[in-house]
Amino acid sequence: MGEEVEKQEITGADRTLHREKIRRNLDVFERMLGEARFDTDDPMTGLELELNLVDAVGDPAMRNEQVLQAIADPAFVTELGRFNVEINVPPAKLREGGLTAFEEGLRQKLNDAEERSEDLGAHLVMIGILPTLAEPHLSRSTLSDDSRYDLLNEQVLDARGEDIAISIAGRERLETTADSIVPEAACTSTQFHVQTSPAQFASYWNASQAIAGAQLAVAANSPYLLGRELWRESRIPLFEQATDTRSEELKAQGVRPRVWFGERWITSVFDLFEENVRYFPALLPIIDDEDPLDVLESGGVPSLAELKLHNGTVYRWNRPVYDVADGVPHLRVENRILAAGPTVVDTVANAAFYFGLVRSLAEDERPVWSRMPFATARENFQSAARVGIDARLSWPGIGQVPATELILDTLLPLAAEGLDAWGVSTEERDRYLGIIEGRCATKTNGADWFVKRMRARSGMERADALRATLLEYREAMHTNEPVHTWN
Repeated sequence: MGEEVEKQEITGADRTLHREKIRRNLDVFERMLGEARFDTDDPMTGLELELNLVDAVGDPAMRNEQVLQAIADPAFVTELGRFNVEINVPPAKLREGGLTAFEEGLRQKLNDAEERSEDLGAHLVMIGILPTLAEPHLSRSTLSDDSRYDLLNEQVLDARGEDIAISIAGRERLETTADSIVPEAACTSTQFHVQTSPAQFASYWNASQAIAGAQLAVAANSPYLLGRELWRESRIPLFEQATDTRSEELKAQGVRPRVWFGERWITSVFDLFEENVRYFPALLPIIDDEDPLDVLESGGVPSLAELKLHNGTVYRWNRPVYDVADGVPHLRVENRILAAGPTVVDTVANAAFYFGLVRSLAEDERPVWSRMPFATARENFQSAARVGIDARLSWPGIGQVPATELILDTLLPLAAEGLDAWGVSTEERDRYLGIIEGRCATKTNGADWFVKRMRARSGMERADALRATLLEYREAMHTNEPVHTWN
């Protein structure tokens, strides 16, 4: 989930020193963007996947520590809740069969992990929100045993000054409160990373924002939370509310939320980091010993530890990433839009759609964001989260049309062009984009499939129907057949 931190008491003096240090980081970062050599020659792509753990009947299994010990693979790490784990897939170059490498590598690791965790009575499930979660599962006791999560929990609740309120109105309505940030753990996602140069970063981020609605519409996979049918991608409102440090009074004053779509197109990656520092108080004001200016002026590459850690606590749906690998700095867009699952091949198809479409739009001579109001991108995002594949989306020169029509007629051809530009083989391109086409043609994604199967069990008690449908989902997940082909 981020950098390791030690449990500690944070004082007012710590916050003052941290503010000074992070502004120094920001000054050095601005200078680096103009002077430093960033790794841009042969961009990499990456993928991270968050997973849920369930027992034999489909209920949450609070065993991530034991499961990780049994798996014994450094690619698997803890996540916020005891019923979560995360896998980090090695980065790949798309022109070198990267999409197939993602699929094969992810399937192999997940199969090995499932075999080892099964002995502990735990099973891995790729879904945006575990539908069998109940109120008792979201208590403070289910937070993973990690000092970073303890400190983050403490700081979020201190900033709020009150319990976290969850209020979501969809097909049904949910009203509840939590005394910890554990509801955030209910949101398991897929993250795609695309490396860019400083000069191209704004184009890739703007393009990612513009297509967020289309991504959500075709890949929604979180229709149930705490037994209620809510949004098709209920992760979106849940995550926004579960990490909200604002009281009702601060919301009324227009203070920005930490889970943020944004409010404007950008011209530089610096815009986003500068907004982070200007708008959001530090949740983890940990001070590193490094003096970034001294490191830079001595010919080194500063880690910018404070800026990076703070960036990790501002939860943009498309997040800027600064990192250093082998002594060379680089930038990435981290696309955090989508839920996990339903299958590995569905996940890689989502990746192909994103990587291809974002490149095509980012390198267009007449950028889509020059013709689309930012508010339209945000409205598309919210509409797709609410109704999924049945959403109507707005696009320049086309107007408002069904999401499936927009994707089939306009966005899939652009994604194909983008994958060609990455050097993806025709076979790979057609296989993965064909899955996106199939979902649109059948109007079926993970959320739609799950809701239909639940309605087929309308005579059962809701909790029993959720368990039965989740077990059916898990069985189909292991076939690695695309969700739109499931019975």
